[in-house]
Amino acid sequence: MMMMSPTREPLTRSTEDYLKAIYRLSDRDEAASTTDIAEMLELAPASVSGMIKRLSEQDLLEHIPYRGVRLTQAGRRIALQMVRRHRLVEAYLVAFLGYTWDTVHDEAERLEHAVSDALVERMAHALGNPRFDPHGDPIPDADGTVAEFIFVPLTDVPVGETVVVCRADTRDDGRLRFLAAEGLVPGTRVTVVDHQPYRGPVTVRIGSTERIVGHELASIVLCSRETV
Repeated sequence: MMMMSPTREPLTRSTEDYLKAIYRLSDRDEAASTTDIAEMLELAPASVSGMIKRLSEQDLLEHIPYRGVRLTQAGRRIALQMVRRHRLVEAYLVAFLGYTWDTVHDEAERLEHAVSDALVERMAHALGNPRFDPHGDPIPDADGTVAEFIFVPLTDVPVGETVVVCRADTRDDGRLRFLAAEGLVPGTRVTVVDHQPYRGPVTVRIGSTERIVGHELASIVLCSRETV
């Protein structure tokens, strides 16, 4: 008797958002819990449970007992397509339309579902096929390959060491504006001058100017000892 493969429903905006959220939550092959998915998408856990069941029936998710769900190969492929779209749209809006990194996320959330694959690739070409979006997140290649980088939080950089800011691990508008005002944007070279104990602030030098950054904010500034 021939086995029938799961019927794949047409992708909806909701499906794309779920897969992208689970990709972000299940980084490095970890499972994503229903609670975490609900919190990220600002939905009720009951609604999330129903959607997870439907996506599992379409072979886009698999359950990990007592841990949550993670993407199947098919689900990961779709999620990476959406991540590529989102980050290229962000990069395009900043490079050509005057958006700033603290205003671009919500606009990209809307546009990523509307643009065609052809338009996305034209954007990539116009941008020179960038490796990172304005926040320093890696942009997956068209074939779904995504580079892995190991960054060090500014809070973990020893006093006296010079590093390059590579990524801001936040989408909070206020935090992004503050970091930009302080000059802590991707590509900036900073030298750590002082760490205050007990999760105190970090003092850094940018050029000839010193800046004091609170521990919580410094922890989301991800750096590299080499230019990536």
